[in-house]
Amino acid sequence: MNLKKLLLEENVGGFDLLCRTIYGVLATLVLATGLVKRSRWKWIIALIAFTGLVSSILRHCTPYSILGISTAKKKKASVQEVYFNKQYFRRY
Repeated sequence: MNLKKLLLEENVGGFDLLCRTIYGVLATLVLATGLVKRSRWKWIIALIAFTGLVSSILRHCTPYSILGISTAKKKKASVQEVYFNKQYFRRY
């Protein structure tokens, strides 16, 4: 498997992206307001907040990449991108 695809390709979108954002924001609010008293639960909530917000900002989930799951829409290449790629590969 390609390392760039495993770590950088967008594979989170739609409803999944919305859920991750909401879970991250809610977990952050729980930590900020002090609703959790025990230290162990604070770390668990912080992990949920971190993974939710980071995966929604980057639109990437590494376990999804490993399992081959993608909820993101496929992007179509524009005419300019296709032309540029053909010219680049033709020269070199």
